[in-house]
Amino acid sequence: MSEAPRVLILACGALAREIRDIARLHELSNVTLECLPAILHNRPTEIPNVVRERLNRARGDYDRILLGYADCGTAGELHDIAAQEGIEMLPGAHCYQFFAGEQVFDEMHGNDPTAFYLTDYLVKHFDRLIMENLGIEAHPELRDMYFGNYTKMIYLAQTNDPDLDKQAQACAVTLRLSFERVRTTYGDLEPAVVQIARRRESV
Repeated sequence: MSEAPRVLILACGALAREIRDIARLHELSNVTLECLPAILHNRPTEIPNVVRERLNRARGDYDRILLGYADCGTAGELHDIAAQEGIEMLPGAHCYQFFAGEQVFDEMHGNDPTAFYLTDYLVKHFDRLIMENLGIEAHPELRDMYFGNYTKMIYLAQTNDPDLDKQAQACAVTLRLSFERVRTTYGDLEPAVVQIARRRESV
């Protein structure tokens, strides 16, 4: 039996826990996870350059690489990088889409085009990523600038955690939005990680 491939998953820090859980659940000991700061999502134009820099240093160290990002607001640049480097990346436009599944998310978004979405990670770090980094905590009037056009918060829950459910509901209250919870588990993230770690090259 051939050795398992050396796999690097270069991912957004917002996916760290989920990818570790998937690797542990499926016993993917050949996977190395490296995460870039999740705060880059507040400046998505910076993501491609940071990804390129890390990929340049990874050449030759791994048999295959999975870019643990969807497009994430980079206007196709991450897709271009993946094609140029001959590596794989996660499907979809953003993590909401690959957690929920493309068809389910598109239906949700079509039904509620004024919905704002949170994942487990965003619920846990809501105060820092939303309230502090967007300046709403210091300047509450910015709430209407950022969220005035939203009417609902949809919490895409990867896990069943009553404490996170309560936190998510509190987030909706803070932003003055109605609340809905949708259970997703790991969506399309899980098969993407398992496939690249276990796939055997054809000969």
